[in-house]
Amino acid sequence: MNHAAIGSTGNKKPWLSFWQILNMNIGFFGLQFSFGLQQSSMSPIYKYLGADEASLPYLWLAGPVTGLIVQPIIGAMSDRTVSRWGRRTPYFLIGALICSLGLLIMPFSSSLWMAASILWILDAANNVTMEPYRAYVSDRLRSEQHAAGFLTQSACTGLGQTLAYLTPSLLVAFGMNSNAVNTNHIPYIVITAFMIGAVFSITSILWSLKTTPELPMDAEQIAEIASQPSGWQATVSDIVQAVKEMPLTMKQLALVKLFQWYAMFCYWQYIVLSLGRSIFGTDDPATDGFRDAGLLNGQIGAFYNFVAFIAAFALVPFVRRFGPKITHAICLSLAGIAMLSLPDIHTPAVLFLPMIGVGLAWASIMGNPYVMLAGCIPAHRTGVYMGIFNMFIVIPMIIQIFTLPLIYHRWLNGNPENVIRLAGVLLICAAAAVSIVKVAQPSKKTP
Repeated sequence: MNHAAIGSTGNKKPWLSFWQILNMNIGFFGLQFSFGLQQSSMSPIYKYLGADEASLPYLWLAGPVTGLIVQPIIGAMSDRTVSRWGRRTPYFLIGALICSLGLLIMPFSSSLWMAASILWILDAANNVTMEPYRAYVSDRLRSEQHAAGFLTQSACTGLGQTLAYLTPSLLVAFGMNSNAVNTNHIPYIVITAFMIGAVFSITSILWSLKTTPELPMDAEQIAEIASQPSGWQATVSDIVQAVKEMPLTMKQLALVKLFQWYAMFCYWQYIVLSLGRSIFGTDDPATDGFRDAGLLNGQIGAFYNFVAFIAAFALVPFVRRFGPKITHAICLSLAGIAMLSLPDIHTPAVLFLPMIGVGLAWASIMGNPYVMLAGCIPAHRTGVYMGIFNMFIVIPMIIQIFTLPLIYHRWLNGNPENVIRLAGVLLICAAAAVSIVKVAQPSKKTP
């Protein structure tokens, strides 16, 4: 049996129009709305509930650890799944439903342990959804359309996170009181934003499934899957074997992702605290200034995600012309320079200028590594390799969680502004690391 054919119908795959590619990625909008709410709101929520500033990274442990365990297993399982609903669909549909429930409950947390526990459930659901969804996109598209597919996915990420960051400010514009809080000091605008996210999480996935269902597997593919060993031992064995046979490009991307994801986790955890000091002169969560820093972060976060939304489409011809390597290195460099400058800006309006660089990098981070990856992995193992590739995201996050508290006071002077500067340096290191990556040339076939 030719394994390269399993999970891919090669030239039998239909050539999809732009609107079909967009529709199949709409589910990523809802998924990333959920991630955007976490990025913008979890550190403030933890502070409202009494968290220690230096220990904030520990409270973000749920996502990386869950991703490290769940995504490779779910990816491998989805490669071996045959069901009436499809190969990947059961996973990201169930994951989206649980994610919606987690979003509904999260803002009503009454203690740190409750918020952290719900985040574990929420992240587990997101991780069940994520890699089967990426594998579904790879399964559905010809190799010539991978760049368009994954960069459109990046655009949906930018749009979803734009609205997630901006929703609290929009609610204030519509008349809600930004300083109205519940008994646990969590603003009602944050609670409402999470409820909106719960609706988007499930409805966007349902839209993608309705408009662009999975391609049915042929008899040969089904027979090949049926002939493979089943059970958890077979799944673990498949993951171990995939790691041993990991393509060189994938190994080289690990260093890039170490720097870039350590940096992004630093940014998400400490940007509100940094803005509180540099713009409003406070780090007290009980003050109006701290809540204003949260709203300002929502506005600049929405802006950089909107830049990412636009840039993801604009990068498609750029990637075709210059390749994903050069594009990714340039975008990471611009973001590194931007983050180095943020703590020295004391006027809110000026913050939007460096956010252009952050937005370009975010578009590239969510698209170009997958463009580089998709051309080097065997089609019949897309799920397991997408899951393993996610380990290169979560392992840097876990390293960040356990190392940053150790250096926060000793090397960074207990100053959240220095954490943002560190993120800038690491993004520039990531840009330099891109140079070592060897990328397979995409197919030049036309439909």
